[in-house]
Amino acid sequence: MKRSNFVLAAALAVVIALGLLGSRTANAQEPLKSGKVLQRTTLSGAPGWEAILVERDVPAGGESGKHTQGGNEIVYVETGAVILQVAGKPDQTVKAGEAFTTSAGQVHNVKNASSTEPTKALAFYVAKKGAKLEELSKPVK
Repeated sequence: MKRSNFVLAAALAVVIALGLLGSRTANAQEPLKSGKVLQRTTLSGAPGWEAILVERDVPAGGESGKHTQGGNEIVYVETGAVILQVAGKPDQTVKAGEAFTTSAGQVHNVKNASSTEPTKALAFYVAKKGAKLEELSKPVK
């Protein structure tokens, strides 16, 4: 009886561990769809457009993957540091308290500079009114 309880407990622990790993992997594979929209505001001088402020978390060793924006993006690194990789330019390390910008159509990747600590950033976008979070950034192969 004790052995069967031990085997059942061990199997349950493995299932839970795999479930946590799977959800973390799924989030890491879709980083451009993750984030928390903190604020949206209509731009009175640009009908049909709005400003969107998004909190983005980059897990330890994580990265956004190559992507572009439909407009300009301004990113402020709150904690940690990232490596900004822009096509045709040298890599740039951006630390907590610093910011970077990207332009419409500019292919880039944002990579956490640490393999052990997460990074948190605030990203500011100008987008068509009502744009979904996953529409703000477009993956590039």
